[in-house]
Amino acid sequence: MRAALLAAAAQLLAEGGLAAISLREVARRAGVSHNAPYRHFPDRDSLLAALAAQAFHDLADWTRASGAQGLAALGQRYVEFALAHPGRFALMFSAALDKARYSELQLAATELYELLGQAVRAAAPARDPVVATLAAWSLVHGLAQLLLDQQLSEAMCGDLSATELSQRVTRLFAESL
Repeated sequence: MRAALLAAAAQLLAEGGLAAISLREVARRAGVSHNAPYRHFPDRDSLLAALAAQAFHDLADWTRASGAQGLAALGQRYVEFALAHPGRFALMFSAALDKARYSELQLAATELYELLGQAVRAAAPARDPVVATLAAWSLVHGLAQLLLDQQLSEAMCGDLSATELSQRVTRLFAESL
């Protein structure tokens, strides 16, 4: 039942954004009674936190399954995920969800961050891993957000596609470490 509720919430998120998600609509989409979601989620924010945690796990699993090796490849996968799943990506980093309140969400976010940290340590063992990991995350997250918000004009990136741009930017950063 929990998986069906999360799947229904993910579908609503993709179709209409956060505003489209209510426990009643999730129940309707999942084909259960309107009270059924409360057995798994005490409130809407708990459902959203579980959905965000699932997105973090999915991004980590998708990156591992792709065989992405190296810091640049990991960064490219991050940007690709953001562009392919803008609603999920926005939810993952929503200020409305307090990661400290939802341990499942905190653990999922930490898992992804540790995956990035491992790639940074492998690429630049002489660098301060805390600073280098934060720099890597800032770069790919910022690039993803700029692309999602359509803030990069043709004059800024020429005729490069989002994929080519993310490949070149992440490769440049990885090589500079």
